[in-house]
Amino acid sequence: MTTERGGSAAVRETPAVTAPRGLSGVVVTDTELGDVRGREGFYHYREYSAVELARKRTFEDVWHLLFFGHLPDAAARADFQARTAPLRHLPGSLRELLPILAKSGPDPRPLASLGAALSAAAGARGIRPLYDLTPGERLDDALFATALVPTLLTALHRLRHGLEPVEPRDDLSYAANYLYMLTGDEPTADRARAIEQYLISTVDHGFNASTFTARVIASTGADLVACLVGGLGALSGPLHGGAPSRALDTLDAIGTPDRIDGWIRERVLAGDRIMGFGHAVYRMEDPRSRLLREIAEGMGGALVDLAVTTEKQVVAILAELKPGRELHTNVEFYAGVVMELCGLPREMFTPTFAAARTVGWSANILEQATDSKIIRPAARYVGPPPPRPVPTG
Repeated sequence: MTTERGGSAAVRETPAVTAPRGLSGVVVTDTELGDVRGREGFYHYREYSAVELARKRTFEDVWHLLFFGHLPDAAARADFQARTAPLRHLPGSLRELLPILAKSGPDPRPLASLGAALSAAAGARGIRPLYDLTPGERLDDALFATALVPTLLTALHRLRHGLEPVEPRDDLSYAANYLYMLTGDEPTADRARAIEQYLISTVDHGFNASTFTARVIASTGADLVACLVGGLGALSGPLHGGAPSRALDTLDAIGTPDRIDGWIRERVLAGDRIMGFGHAVYRMEDPRSRLLREIAEGMGGALVDLAVTTEKQVVAILAELKPGRELHTNVEFYAGVVMELCGLPREMFTPTFAAARTVGWSANILEQATDSKIIRPAARYVGPPPPRPVPTG
């Protein structure tokens, strides 16, 4: 169609394309970072199976893969660790601000506090808009932000509970250092590895809500930390990153295996959502859930036994009461179990997810920054027909 503006030449508008609710199944851009194949129960990072990476490689290796496009050899790994370890330390100007951010408000929200702390760190560093930077400068900002996130998260958590922050150690891996800064004690190798595998399995997962949010902001040319803060806002929602602790709350409410059937049936018949089950993309078992169940079973214990039994019964009950609608555990169900077994407090479950996902977001932000086209969809107006006369007086 054409429209006349100010009596001048006609302007041709692009025909609108109607998309499904939630943009489900809509391809909005090209990416080299990875893909989620829901019907196959498979996802990958730059061609490598994400689950296989979690089983065979370190978090630093996957971080390197997403940022640089290839897995590091031993020499490149050592160089990468030497480059990122110094970036873990808090900028001096943040040390006085963190106690204020940690205790702001009667019900502190870890991701909101992290966003504020990251913004302050960006100001201290003088981070500039992506639009004004070279690719090398953008990469430096991304490494700075992603290396600092675990330090900020753990410092804020400890300050909220009246404890002094623990200084990062350059000799520990990303995952081991995270647990060390959180608890003050060097973790056992099995706990550090379990958390590392969780972090690898959740670092990226297609164009989910938070990743898409970060890329939309990046398309405006905003600075990298502004994009990360937007991603954190999206991740804070209970339908996205806020579910691991809620899934564990379900196990607490059930309590013992003999209560599973009655508890689940009551919720399903009432139309309640069973947290930790179902996914927007997967129509079969979530491969992340399968990996985390294996990790949990390797650690063992009453909580794991309850979780495995609950999973089996929930799937059976849902198949009976909701025929034709297959629902399986998603990543949050066993993520909560693994993090509980590794000693993480529940309020830190979603922030731990964020620690991984900031790396994936940053890789997406760097990729988006190479595209000069701003993301600007349209909406269909469904209100009363315009123009409505404006009343006087």
